[in-house]
Amino acid sequence: GEALEVTWEVNCVTDFIHGCEDQLQKLKKQKEKGLLYGIPISIKDHINCKGHISSGGMVKFLGQVKEEDSVIVQVLKHMGGIPFVKTNIPQTMINYDCSNPIFGQTLNPLNPQRGPGGSSGGEGALIAGGGSILGMGSDVAGSIRLPSSFCGLCGPKPTGNRISPFVLTVTGVLGPMAQDVESLALCMKALPCQEMFQLEPSVPPIPFNDQV
Repeated sequence: GEALEVTWEVNCVTDFIHGCEDQLQKLKKQKEKGLLYGIPISIKDHINCKGHISSGGMVKFLGQVKEEDSVIVQVLKHMGGIPFVKTNIPQTMINYDCSNPIFGQTLNPLNPQRGPGGSSGGEGALIAGGGSILGMGSDVAGSIRLPSSFCGLCGPKPTGNRISPFVLTVTGVLGPMAQDVESLALCMKALPCQEMFQLEPSVPPIPFNDQV
C-alpha cells in the first residue's frame, strides 16, 4: 500500500515483514486488546525481527537470519502492534546521512534533493511520506531526533533504560517516531508493561505517568 509507494519514491524500506495478516487475525481472537491494537509499526533495520536479517547496512550480515524477535518487537506485538516493514539506515549507523552499499540512498520525501537525516533515516522518510503512522528507531547522539527534525516529525530520545536498550558501551536507546506527540505518548504508555519488565530486567518496573 502506502509504504510501497513511498519507498518507490524515496527508497526507505529494506524488507516487508511476513505474517502481518496472521498476527492481526490472532489479535482479533484475543479478549483483551493492547494499547497498540491493530497499529502497523515500522521497525528500524538493526532491530531484530524473527525470520529477517538485521544488516546494519553491512554486507557481512546479509546471510544472518534472526531466529527470534528482539525484546522491543515482542513487547510491541504483546501490546497489539503489528510490525510490517524494516527501514533503511546508514552503514554501521554511525552517520547522519542514510545510505549504505546494500540498499542505497534514502531521500527526504519533503525534498528529494536532500536526505532524511540519520541514523533512523528510513523511519523518518517513511513516516513523513505517509507510509507509516508509528515507527521504532534508536538514538545515541541524535539518531531519532535528527531525522525527526529533518522530516518534520516528532521523536524523542527516551531516558536510558526506560525501554529496552540496544547497546551497552554507550547510552543508546530505542524510541518511537511519529507525526504527532499523541502517537508518541500512546506508544510510550504501552511499552513499560509487565511483558517488558519480564523480558528486559534492566528496565525499571515503573509504569508510564499519565500526568506527565
